Amino acid sequence: EVQLVESGGGLVEAGGSLTLSCAASGFTFDDYAIGWFRQAPGKEREAVSCMSTDGVASYADSVKGRFTISSDKAKNTVTLQMDNLKPEDTAHYYCVADRSYYYCSGYGPTQQIDYWGKGTLVTVSS
Repeated sequence: EVQLVESGGGLVEAGGSLTLSCAASGFTFDDYAIGWFRQAPGKEREAVSCMSTDGVASYADSVKGRFTISSDKAKNTVTLQMDNLKPEDTAHYYCVADRSYYYCSGYGPTQQIDYWGKGTLVTVSS
């Protein structure tokens, strides 16, 4: 059974930091790009960041310079370090996995993404 289990969400003040983790199981980790989407209330899901199978990272313009994605292949985990958080970062954050770095980075329809986690809530207060 494929599982993407997110952890690390919570409430933080603006300017603070949070670290999200995604534990993957049930598929060959090395064959998939792993990343993060988010969905704020009343808005569509948007790609945040993705790590390709060969270690290339992509970021949405809104988070560049503030968020850092990393992966640990030995532990089958992907981490999103979020610094200098802003109230507009408030959203449910979802871990995703897809064979296509293109889709994982948000350049295709979200319906095409292979696997989704259940999400974790990040709330940034002003």
